[in-house]
Amino acid sequence: MATTNLNIRTDAEVKAAAEQLFNELGLNLTTAVNMFLRQAIRTGGIPFEVRLSTPSEITAAAIAEGKQLMQNPSAKGYRSMDDLKAALDA
Repeated sequence: MATTNLNIRTDAEVKAAAEQLFNELGLNLTTAVNMFLRQAIRTGGIPFEVRLSTPSEITAAAIAEGKQLMQNPSAKGYRSMDDLKAALDA
């Protein structure tokens, strides 16, 4: 497949921040842009979000607790917000 150059303009700060982010993801800027373009073509639009996700300790603990509760058949569940509110008011 033949390649071609693509010139884009962006703020120097944006480029530096993007390069740092993509390096942390194991990518260079060219690879990241090519990933975006190919995926956009496949999906017919802006296709995805690639980002570092670092939840706080509290958020990570809440996610873990939620996953455990989902797998626990004896855990109390609610079918509506009204049921949940009533349980909280009790």
